[in-house]
Amino acid sequence: MPIFIGLYFFDWNEQVQFHLDVLDLDLAILEEKPATITNASSIEEITHYKAWERSNKLNLMFMRMTVVDNIKTTIPKTRNAKEFMELVEERSQIVDKSLVGTLMSTLTTIKFDGSCTMHEHVIEMTNITPRFKTLSLIHISEPTRPLYI
Repeated sequence: MPIFIGLYFFDWNEQVQFHLDVLDLDLAILEEKPATITNASSIEEITHYKAWERSNKLNLMFMRMTVVDNIKTTIPKTRNAKEFMELVEERSQIVDKSLVGTLMSTLTTIKFDGSCTMHEHVIEMTNITPRFKTLSLIHISEPTRPLYI
């Protein structure tokens, strides 16, 4: 499981959800917190509530273990896994937007200087495009025909 360092939230989120689903612990991410147990609660409601509580606790532990400390310290304390995920997403969008600016600047200012082959230069430029896509903030279309060098 990759550690979330502030970049590529959607990749990290996908990995977290996959792992929690495989472990059958994704209940707290999929559903809102059920109503509090009362004396009138049925056995099914009690069972569901306890399952949600366990899922929520383990989700929070798992997510906190996979986020770097400098991000964890900026996130307000919460006891809800779904809310924690939303807070991490909010923090990551700030970083993602600055990364988009850096990548766009690199893409628009990169020049062939002869230090490598033309083929390597084109490969370097085309490797920037998928990084935009993983940020999911802007859309860059693929060339309609292959590029030949």
